[in-house]
Amino acid sequence: MPVGERRKSAIVEVGGVKIGGLHPIVVQSMTNTDTADVAATVNQVMDLARAGSELVRVTVNTEDAAAAVPRIADALDKFGVRVPLVGDFHYNGHILLRKYPACARALAKYRINPGNVNIGKKHDDNFRTMIEAAIEYHRPVRIGVNWGSLDQALLTRLMDENAASPRPLDASAVTMKALVVSAIESARAAEQYGLPHDRIILSAKVSGVQDLVSVYRALAAEGDYPLHVGLTEAGLGSKGIVATTAGLAILLQEGIGDTIRASLTPLPNGDRTEEVIVCQQILQALGLRSFTPQVTACPGCGRTTSTFFQEMADQIQTYLRERMPVWKERHPGVEEMRVAVMGCIVNGPGESKHANIGISLPGTFEEPKAPVFVDGRLLKTLKGDRIVEEFIAILDEYVAARYGAEPA
Repeated sequence: MPVGERRKSAIVEVGGVKIGGLHPIVVQSMTNTDTADVAATVNQVMDLARAGSELVRVTVNTEDAAAAVPRIADALDKFGVRVPLVGDFHYNGHILLRKYPACARALAKYRINPGNVNIGKKHDDNFRTMIEAAIEYHRPVRIGVNWGSLDQALLTRLMDENAASPRPLDASAVTMKALVVSAIESARAAEQYGLPHDRIILSAKVSGVQDLVSVYRALAAEGDYPLHVGLTEAGLGSKGIVATTAGLAILLQEGIGDTIRASLTPLPNGDRTEEVIVCQQILQALGLRSFTPQVTACPGCGRTTSTFFQEMADQIQTYLRERMPVWKERHPGVEEMRVAVMGCIVNGPGESKHANIGISLPGTFEEPKAPVFVDGRLLKTLKGDRIVEEFIAILDEYVAARYGAEPA
């Protein structure tokens, strides 16, 4: 497949969100609240949705959680939050989906891990029951394989076959193969039980970047099921962000991936929405989607000993993100706007000219003035201690003029 060409896949609709085909790559996330705590879960789902998550997955692991799901959906609807909810099931999903039909109806999609149901054993009634629930309630499923919970019967079978091969692979390669086989065989079993082909999404999660790339290349070659891509247990802070970006960027550049998640480990009481922003930034950096105006800012050097330009860049980026919920409704196309906040004369004027709107702040020992450029031309020069406020006013005027006037 040529670099940059999107892999052709079937189209699966999840609560009105279309995944696959040539539809935009969908950003999703997952709550880390106790789903039985309705208020906490509703609040976090709303935070994730407002940050831009287009699907939100919730854990459904107990009867209390299953009973809470319809109440969560009702509360979100009353708040005007329409994000589809995905139920994450392990071990007992066959019981919960049957015992709590209101939960089954409230969810827009079910996530099934074939390693945590009895598919592949003599009797696969648990897996089949979940598929039958998806058929009854007209819901799609994501068959999500994970190397931390791989179908052991399948893995043993492939290990035995490999041992008998004249050119056996190492254990790691067999495990990677087992992930792909598990996903494909489970999808085919679901279709045999009556689930339509266009209601199946696949994933095969690992925690190593190179393994992720290898597995998804193989999975993409096996069929046209839409693929959910993400590095499982990506980790904390910069490690998780960098590893996720490295893996997703390679695959997305190759056209592999229809929906993504950054499985970041938040710090205690950390902001869960970070994983949404990381996904958006990956897609925007690759030129695949636009979510919010981007700020270009220099890294700073000996010419920029003042931290003012760093503070201003942060203030402007925060301002843009906060304004987007209103702007995206009133000013279509504003998410593609480019803003530059530069710290000295070396690259400041040039970078500002390349942006839609930019400002070049004075560096150390430079004349205390800040030229503002709009669409490549000098608009005015700012001075004094109100530069930030004046630049934001120019920014607002530019958005209103360039991207359409606000409706009366």
